Amino acid sequence: MSLYAEAGVNLELGDRLKAGLKDKLRKATRPEVLGGIGAFGGLFALDFKKYREPVLVASTDGVGTKLRVAVMAGRHGTVGQDLVNHSCNDIAVMGAEPLFFMDYIGTGRLEPKVFDEVIQGLAEACAQANVALLGGETAQMPGFYGDGEYDLVGTIVGCVEKSEILDGKAVQPGDVLLGLPSSGLHTNGYSLARKIFFDQLGLEATSRVPELANTVANELLKVHVNYAPALLEIRAKFGKALHAAVHITGGGFSGNIPRVLPEGRQARVKRGSWPALPVFKFLQRAGKVSDEEMHDVFNMGLGMILICASDKADEIARASKEAGFPSHRIGEIGEGPREQVVFV
Repeated sequence: MSLYAEAGVNLELGDRLKAGLKDKLRKATRPEVLGGIGAFGGLFALDFKKYREPVLVASTDGVGTKLRVAVMAGRHGTVGQDLVNHSCNDIAVMGAEPLFFMDYIGTGRLEPKVFDEVIQGLAEACAQANVALLGGETAQMPGFYGDGEYDLVGTIVGCVEKSEILDGKAVQPGDVLLGLPSSGLHTNGYSLARKIFFDQLGLEATSRVPELANTVANELLKVHVNYAPALLEIRAKFGKALHAAVHITGGGFSGNIPRVLPEGRQARVKRGSWPALPVFKFLQRAGKVSDEEMHDVFNMGLGMILICASDKADEIARASKEAGFPSHRIGEIGEGPREQVVFV
């Protein structure tokens, strides 16, 4: 055994696992990809003929403490899907088509099962989203992470025509808010959810919760929804009638809706205008969490909000339903301080 291996870094194992990546990533590619896995950088030949003024849009994010649940449950494939889908949403709300994705896995000791499941999840989500998994980095850092712990981060790059950037500048009073359903918590609010499920209630990942008709792990590891294909289809069909889109992530409603509003435009959300998922009702009751904090932390059953012209709202709602997301009219835009989301 080498001194490096004795120090906790197994280069041979890392090389062996990476050697099997080509088969895993075979479907997670696009025609624009040049070269293969293993180079110092990934190559992507952007098709400039598709654009007059192409603008690249990039975003970096992680899975957060949802990873703790994955470790507790010994299931790691869904967090890879979460990361890709979350990232796709983050740039699609700006009108960008997601093109390629790169990942970073940091761990104290490389576990083949964990590595394989995470990469499979990343590749599966990329293939479903028509996004190339262009490369990444796996770092072994013994002494930095605890036993079984790892971190998962990703960067996505997409492109949008400059004149088609969805920046919210067109949002005006009278615009309608359409909420698209989430699958569950997605990738946010897990520090509070874990505190309630595991610390306050003393449950385990395998515990079955009758109110949820599910185990804790199955509920908390539901995959983050990718709205990007539907959103871009609606954008292409309705153009300027879609004034903005909001990915409801960390910070809930109050932390995300104001990000797309011009000064003097305020979101007014009608409570009870969409069905709350059982998991949010359970968390609020069991954790004695206020309505305000619930909406500040969780998506409350809505993972994406479309802000659209009132005369096109019904048509956009129908298009969203046809794309697989039955929407709910949850409010409108009025005049007022942008930073304050009003619940009525």
